[in-house]
Amino acid sequence: MLELALVFFVIAIVAGVLGLTGIAGVTMTIAKWLVLIFLVLAIVSMLL
Repeated sequence: MLELALVFFVIAIVAGVLGLTGIAGVTMTIAKWLVLIFLVLAIVSMLL
């Protein structure tokens, strides 16, 4: 899941450089949610 978040971060950066702000914003939001989900799952798995 973390790899997928990194892919979305790269897509957001490339889209931002190319001036595609709509796509960059959406992919950055998706990447943020994926990182958040990863962190929650990692903490839960550490506690169990």
